[in-house]
Amino acid sequence: MAKSVVGIFDQRSDAERAVRDLMDNGFRREDISLIAGNASGEPSEATTTTSEGMSSTAAGAGTGAFVGGLGGLLVGLGVLAIPGVGPVLAVGPLATTLLGAGVGAAAGGLIGSLMDVGVPEEEAGYYAEGIRRGNTLVSVSTDDEMMIDRAVNIFERHNAVDIDRRVEEWRKSGWTGYDPNAKMEPKEVPIQQTIPKPAKPAPVSTSASTASTSAQPVRPTPTSTTRQATGETTAIPVVEEEVQVGKRAVPGGTVRVYSHMTEKPVQEQVQLRDEQVKVERRPVNRAASEADLNAFKEEVVEVRENREEAVVTKQARVVEEVIVSKDVNQRTETVNDKVRRTEVEVENVGANAGVQTRGYDVYTNDFRSNFNTLYAKQGYTYEQYEPAYRYGSTVANDKRYTGKDWAVIESDVQRDWEMDHKGTWQKFKDSIRYGWERVKGYSPAEASARTTARNYEDYANDFRGNFNTLYANRGQTYDRYEPAYRYGYMLAEDQRYTGKDWAAIESDVQRDWERDNKGTWQEVKDSIRYAWERVKGYSPAEASARSHSRAA
Repeated sequence: MAKSVVGIFDQRSDAERAVRDLMDNGFRREDISLIAGNASGEPSEATTTTSEGMSSTAAGAGTGAFVGGLGGLLVGLGVLAIPGVGPVLAVGPLATTLLGAGVGAAAGGLIGSLMDVGVPEEEAGYYAEGIRRGNTLVSVSTDDEMMIDRAVNIFERHNAVDIDRRVEEWRKSGWTGYDPNAKMEPKEVPIQQTIPKPAKPAPVSTSASTASTSAQPVRPTPTSTTRQATGETTAIPVVEEEVQVGKRAVPGGTVRVYSHMTEKPVQEQVQLRDEQVKVERRPVNRAASEADLNAFKEEVVEVRENREEAVVTKQARVVEEVIVSKDVNQRTETVNDKVRRTEVEVENVGANAGVQTRGYDVYTNDFRSNFNTLYAKQGYTYEQYEPAYRYGSTVANDKRYTGKDWAVIESDVQRDWEMDHKGTWQKFKDSIRYGWERVKGYSPAEASARTTARNYEDYANDFRGNFNTLYANRGQTYDRYEPAYRYGYMLAEDQRYTGKDWAAIESDVQRDWERDNKGTWQEVKDSIRYAWERVKGYSPAEASARSHSRAA
């Protein structure tokens, strides 16, 4: 049974590439058809022609370039004016059918031609409407079941239209079905719009409620304000945006596979028998017996002749199946965007007016305290470590590293440091990172934890304390929850999740956990996140609060 694959394309160039690809993949040119609508929608003179006798009026339908391309490859090239559709360029078996129908019957012939290759009447109307709107239809027929999947893949590769989705769009705009008497419409072309420059923002209102007509999230415009400190301590919040990338399923193109009946002559031989009655007269000379005397009377003897004739019966048998399936391919897409962060600059007003720093002077006492705690007892002087703390604060204010995690920038930071301090990285890297973490906004304890914590054992007591607080009174044992804390620790060290928020990684983390611990995610996920937040540098109280937070 022959099957046909039919697709429709927005761009004629896509359709032409699909046709060439079909021929390159072994499809016969006699089995490929293309019908292209008038993309402009303007009235155009057209007459019925063939590839052997191209009329000069064919140029009105824009066929010149096409004749020089696919026209020489496919059979039955012609231009036809179809009532309600307009001039179309037709190539292949469908073109032969339309040209044979004549101009007057072409409107019905277009639907009928599609039905002949197995397209249901309703869907044939969809394709006819697409041609009327300037799209291009391509169909290919084959008896080889292996070629069907190949044709479907070629159509999808060259951007075949999802016909169901397109019909839904037409219906939303008032379309009720294909009408051969409908007025021709030009193909829709996107209109380039000029977006006016936004006016200067009005003063921000302090009203309790605001309204927005945009469906996009409104990003607050940073403003510069001056305020007077009212107490001994003033907190300046450091706000940083995070990018959260999700995903959603969107429909792609649709390719339909149609089957239709074909007939082919068959010949079989059968042996038949015919009977014929033969009458013979034999001379006999003997005395009549009693039996002969009993037969001495009038009678009629009838002998029937029989003959055999061929009886043809047909039995439908399933000889092959066509399996239509979809392959799912994973791809990685890089999403580029910008995030903003509040940078705090300190300006000395008064005796040092006009001298602006990047925050190093604010942390001098803190850096000296960190040195005294860690290195003073080892015989070093603060003057030896001071360049490292200063370099760390400089790195924190370097815009190249804004919004990046230490694991991402460490190799670049090391390279720049060793240009002037060759061979000293291992000695000073913890002081450099401490200066970087502090200027980024972490507390001394957090910066120290993020700088010095290296091994799981450094957090073991903390994890056990969290367990005792939350789960011990429920009759659970630490041995049951210890793998969850260890897994959270490993996540924080995993380069795949560097710089990402918990919401962005939770689905992947859950999937990996449940491979070996099926059905336990809800029970231990807070322990996993607590360990992750602690290793990232949050204090026990902050990590506990964050691990128990829930999205609204």
